[in-house]
Amino acid sequence: MKIAIAHWGERISPVFDVTDNLYVVEIDDNREIRREGRALASRNPFQRALEVAALGVDLLVCGALSHLQEAALTRAGIQVAGFTCGDIDAVVRAVLDGRLADGRFLMPGCCGYRRRLRIHGNRGGHRWGRTR
Repeated sequence: MKIAIAHWGERISPVFDVTDNLYVVEIDDNREIRREGRALASRNPFQRALEVAALGVDLLVCGALSHLQEAALTRAGIQVAGFTCGDIDAVVRAVLDGRLADGRFLMPGCCGYRRRLRIHGNRGGHRWGRTR
């Protein structure tokens, strides 16, 4: 399984639509195998979704994102855990432990209405429903 994490320094970037930086984290047997930084070139929502999809990513973890960007990512076959905040290492651990739906990773002031947290991992079978 591969996850992409939109970041600003060592924290989740607050707005995916304008961030330039991703960490691509490869997970195998419920362990982080590799993490590498990648830059996004396009600000066009559809091109951006194709860029992320080309990385072989199953899940994007990010802060806020527009409806259009979320739809483009979903259409490209990428699951989205949006409106997420926190330290990158803590978020990766939460994904590995199945705790990403914890309220502590929800952006302040966000009720979670649009937050989608469904991961169908090859190993570990993580699956989260919508949080409220």
